[in-house]
Amino acid sequence: MQIHFLRHATVIIAWGSHKILVDPMLSHKDALDTVPNAANTRRNPLIDLPLSDAALSAMLETIDALIVTHLHRDHWDVAAQQLVPKHLPLFCQPEDVEKLTAQGFTQLIPVHTSTTWEGIRISRTGGQHGTGEIGKMMAPVSGFVLEEGADRLYIAGDTIWCDEVKATLDQYQPTDTIVNAGAAQFITGDPITMTAEDVLQVLQHPAQTRVTAVHMEAINHCYLTKEMLKSAIGEGFVDRLIIP
Repeated sequence: MQIHFLRHATVIIAWGSHKILVDPMLSHKDALDTVPNAANTRRNPLIDLPLSDAALSAMLETIDALIVTHLHRDHWDVAAQQLVPKHLPLFCQPEDVEKLTAQGFTQLIPVHTSTTWEGIRISRTGGQHGTGEIGKMMAPVSGFVLEEGADRLYIAGDTIWCDEVKATLDQYQPTDTIVNAGAAQFITGDPITMTAEDVLQVLQHPAQTRVTAVHMEAINHCYLTKEMLKSAIGEGFVDRLIIP
């Protein structure tokens, strides 16, 4: 298993001979409106993809399947809807099937609990995209666990540290976990993605999973930077924390 980070929550999972694209946000820098009710009005994404248009097109031709954790535009933007081949297997939460069908995608695989694809078991997990009324408004969101042999990858999705995340770590004991950090926040309310303290909770869990922290420095309401996260975690977990 290899994890190729592109930007924000967009990663490519190379698993054996298969490549799975997760949460593609493929717009050019500044192509999307600012997230409203934030402490700044910068346009999104804040940075470009590390690929030219030609390289992106070539990369998409190598993809075998997709996982879309939820349909917020920083995980599934208009560019992705236009550029991603519509015949590819697309794993999603059941709540998103109607909209994805309307967008023209023809091989949707809603994951209610779990399914198996090309020898990889894919299970859907829960989470909390914030607290209180904001958390309810941001739902639904999902995470996904991929398993084959001794490899177990937990893609936590847009969630804070919560009982659902703890339960997933308890049950699956993932060898690797991708967390969406950034401490995304509106002017009112608590963070809706993981803070440094949340990432630390994942690292301290008895599963001893290796953590890759993404979802930083690309969207205007994500205020936790990579350097801030690195400083907050310190040296104690340098062997298990990857900040690409």
